Formats: sequence, C-alpha cells, structure tokens
Amino acid sequence: MIVSIIIFLAVLSLLVLVHEFGHFIMARRAGVMVEEFGFGLPPRLIGKKIGETIYSINWLPFGGFVRLHGETDDEAVTNPKRSFLGKGKKARISIVVAGVIMNFLLAIVCFSIVYSFLGILRETGKVVVVDIAPESPAITSGIKVGDQIVSVDGKEVKTSGDVTSLVTSKSGSHDLLLLSSGVEKKIKVGTKQDEKTGKYYMGLILTSQETYYPPVILRPFYGAYYGIIDSYNTTKTIVFGLFGVAREATQGKIAEGTVGPVGLFAILDFIIKQGILPTINFVGIISINLAVINILPLPALDGGRLFFILIEGAGKRVNPKVENAIHMAGFVILLILLLLITTHDIQGVVKAGGILNFVNSLMK
Repeated sequence: MIVSIIIFLAVLSLLVLVHEFGHFIMARRAGVMVEEFGFGLPPRLIGKKIGETIYSINWLPFGGFVRLHGETDDEAVTNPKRSFLGKGKKARISIVVAGVIMNFLLAIVCFSIVYSFLGILRETGKVVVVDIAPESPAITSGIKVGDQIVSVDGKEVKTSGDVTSLVTSKSGSHDLLLLSSGVEKKIKVGTKQDEKTGKYYMGLILTSQETYYPPVILRPFYGAYYGIIDSYNTTKTIVFGLFGVAREATQGKIAEGTVGPVGLFAILDFIIKQGILPTINFVGIISINLAVINILPLPALDGGRLFFILIEGAGKRVNPKVENAIHMAGFVILLILLLLITTHDIQGVVKAGGILNFVNSLMK
C-alpha cells in the first residue's frame, strides 16, 4: 500500500509538472517573468533562485505550480513589459493552452511506448472463433475454435463488429457460412436474449485482429502514429462522457463511473499490479483526462482563463480584480465538488467491501 501511494503521488506529480512545464516554457518564450516554479504545493520547504526564477520544493509532495509575474493583478506589477497581463492576447493564449498541449504530448509518448513494446493490433479481414461460451446457443452448433466466419445471413463479414451488429439486434437463428480447416460449411445458430441489455447473442467469442510488430527501428514511429490515433479516440470518449456527467450533475447526482482521488488511487493500485506497460498506458489516459478537463471554459481552469482572453479579443477586457475573484469562486466550487466526489468514492469502497471489489464494480 505504501508503494502504491508513492507511485500514485509520483504519477500525479508527473501529470501536473508536465502541465506546468508547458506554461513555464511558453512564458519564458513570450518574455514573461517566471517568479517561481515549484514542485509540490506550498508551504515552501526549500527554494533556490536561479536567474529571476525561484525553483522550490514544497511540503505537500504532489503536483506543482508556476507563478508568473503580474498573472492576476495589475497592482502587483513592478515590470509591466515582463508581466503576463502586459503581454498581447496571442502570447497569453499560447501560455494558457501550453499546459494542455503538454498533457496531450505526454499521452502520445505513453501510448507510443506501449505500442512499441506490445505491438500494434490491426484488422486482418478475417473473423475467427477464439472461444465458445458454455451453455450458449453456439455450444451445440458444431462450430469449433479456429473456424472462420465468412458471412452471416448471406452478408459478408470482415470484422468481429460486423458479426455483432448483425446478431445483437435480431432474434431467432442465423445462417452462418464458415471456413473450417479449409472447407466451407453452412450451419444455423440460434440466439438468446441478455436480460440486462435486451440484446441477442450466440455465445461466440470472436477476433478479427492480429498483433503486428514493425521492425525495431520503426517501432517508435509506428507507436507515435497509433499513439496520436489513440489520443484522439480517448479524447472523443472523454468529451462525450463529460456530457453525461454534466447531465447527471444538473439533477444533483454523480454520474456512474465518475471517480475522484480515492477512486483514481484504487484503479491505479489495481493497474500497477498488472505491470509497467498497463501503468504507462493508464498514465496516458489520465493525462488526456487532465487536458480535456483543464480546457473547459470554467473559472479557475485554463479554459476559464482562455475564455476571458477571448472576451477581451471581442473588444471588452474584464477588470483583472473581477476576473481573479471569479476564478477564486470557481476554485472553491471545484474544491467542494472534489470533496463530494471523494466522499462518494469512500462510500463506494466501503459498500463494495474493499478496493478490489470497488475497482471491479467500476469496470463492469
């Protein structure tokens, strides 16, 4: 448990520091004075000033922060030309979004590493039976493991998804054309209805993919390519998922599957036991989550700051004190929401009877 806690804090710190490093680099490039780059959260433990920036280690050992000169208040500015608020809109936008971009880049790196070692799944154009569920309609049909399904009800299939879409929506039996040991044969297989989902199934476990290992020297490039695709698909899933979370929130509920720090720790603790590559893959997923949530146009988040810059671009600059007050109010609301989700996580762990059962319930 101690090792898991250390890894959990290290993962959180990596995600936040990568994010803050994006702000740091773009601020330096834009000529904004970076007053402090801190590891962990205040109060400060130790700090050393190098050039104009204090590099600090703080008492709370997770995450990090970047403090820019003149970031929130014109009155505290001693060098207007080097202040964040004194820069043009394009420079400030680049600084604000740099953290989100860095989180996406981290995700791509993580997925690239995983693909480089585990290979790349690709469609073969052939649907093969890899297992048959016991007590299912297919168990007595004469289908064998290794058989290839060529067509369902006269329609050619090339992916396991093709078979699923043809079977799940229709009751009764289906005519299958198989290729078994190089010989074609036709059989009829019945279906059963799943009581929970209402969908129909035959009981066949299928695959239409194979693992491809590119030449070693090319694997990082293949990994990066598929890492970008994976990042895009994960982002799309998260964005659609957030609509569900928002819908539940308007009804005063916490959407099923939503987790906070406790739930995140439980999942990470479970994944760590699966090995280093699943852990790296999970870090990539969480990094994208952090990026997507951070770019939302909500006070206290990067998206909220971006929103105010865009308002300024439309011809009306909000008073920095007013904007800062809105961000502070948003921060308080986010803390309250985080507390509610954490309480929900703890109740889930207790109700499930332990972390493992809690994680299993989330993954159903």
